[in-house]
Order: sequence, then C-alpha cells, then structure tokens
Amino acid sequence: MYLVAGLGNPGKQYEMTRHNIGFHTIDYMADQLGVKIKKLKYKALYGETQIGGEKVLLVKPQTYMNLSGESISGFADFYKTPTENIIIISDDIALKAGKIRVRAKGSAGGHNGLKSIIYMLNSDKFPRVRIGVGAPEHEEYDLADYVLGKFGKDEIPVLEDAIIRACGAVKEIIEHGPESAMNKFN
Repeated sequence: MYLVAGLGNPGKQYEMTRHNIGFHTIDYMADQLGVKIKKLKYKALYGETQIGGEKVLLVKPQTYMNLSGESISGFADFYKTPTENIIIISDDIALKAGKIRVRAKGSAGGHNGLKSIIYMLNSDKFPRVRIGVGAPEHEEYDLADYVLGKFGKDEIPVLEDAIIRACGAVKEIIEHGPESAMNKFN
C-alpha cells in the first residue's frame, strides 16, 4: 500500500498559493483517477484508489503546512505503511517554477512541512516529488509572503504542466521505484 500526500494549507485564502502546489497535484491526480477526496481521517482529507495494482491513499493534510507530520504519521501508523511507501509532494523555492525533482530520501531543505514529517516519522527515508515555484526576485521580499502569495498568470501554464509531470513521477515511483522516476523526471 502507498500513501501519496500533497502538502498545502486548508482554506479559501490559500487556494491558489505557491505553498499549495501539493494540494493541486493531489486534486489533479484524483480527478484523473476518478477519486473523490472527501473522507476525513487523521486531520486530512483523503480518497482511495489503485495504481499499478497497489492500493493508494491520496491525502491532503488539513493541519496547515507546519504540522503536516501529524497527519502523515497518523496514516502511517494506522496502515503500517513503510516510510519508503510514503510519497510526499511539495513546493520548492530552490527550483525554477515548473521544474520537478524526485528524491528517494533526503533532508527537509528548509521546508517546514517536510521538517514536520521527518520529525513525526523519525525518518527522512521517504520519496518526495518537489515542484519548483521559483524564488522571490528581491532578497528583501519575505519568504513566507512569497510562498503564501498567489501564482502570476504567466506561471499558471508552466505549473499546470509541472503538476501533470509530478503525477507521472508518482505513478512511476509506485510502479517502478524512485530511481526509475528520478531517471525519467529529473
């Protein structure tokens, strides 16, 4: 069984923000697979599906970004999901907008949602798909304001393409492993 979690913040005010690209990816994936993300468990909205013959939970933690690990660890404990079967989708300011990067494991890289998950799972050995949202152009720009800011009109087509590729990377991780996804999508 796999747990695929897209990170974001709940609430209308965060809907089209850079930080919510993980939520958007889960929504797109659910739409493509005909899954409703409406069930509530472990402080998250989720739905169940199959990918490559494997049971997959698509999860959107509702804890706000900085506490994402509470939700993820609840699912992992209940379903006895090994960390290598937990796939996290998140934004990344270190990557150019629209670029995706797959990793089999690794540090949080300054991302508070990933920090929370690593802390609560007591491990960083889970695959992640990071979607680049770019960085602010001016150093004096507050990083929190930037990631909680809305996408510009010119960014939307680029990020829509990134979401499609991120879904492909998740499917590749489930069917053939993170190394195969890294070779195809990085």
